[in-house]
Amino acid sequence: MRRGRRRERTGVNAEINVVSLIDVMMLLMIIFMLTAPIMQGGVDIALPSADVRPLEPKSGLVVTVDRRGAIFVDETPLTFEEFAGSVKALSDRKGGGGVYLRADEGVPYGTVVRIVAAMKAKGITDVGLVADPERAR
Repeated sequence: MRRGRRRERTGVNAEINVVSLIDVMMLLMIIFMLTAPIMQGGVDIALPSADVRPLEPKSGLVVTVDRRGAIFVDETPLTFEEFAGSVKALSDRKGGGGVYLRADEGVPYGTVVRIVAAMKAKGITDVGLVADPERAR
């Protein structure tokens, strides 16, 4: 007579409990949705609208002028004198792919002209003015 426990055989459970995985995925999605707008780099300006077509992004130096007339080179604030003295070196360090000038729509025209003239005086001829495309009306 055999004494032993009687084992019940159960089938293999081939199901995966994905509820916890869905919870983690939803949490990550919410975190990314909240942090994505914050990750947008750059100086906050209101670009003027114009009837322009989007260009293919190239590497180049980005010069930004905010509403107060402050000059930023790739998010680094510079005075006009510092900018005028170092713009050629900064452009060459960036690969010489041209300069993109982003100026707030409230910046006086004279300020933009002074900045473009400083770049031209240093031999930079590839200057692009950045604008938002107009919306179809």
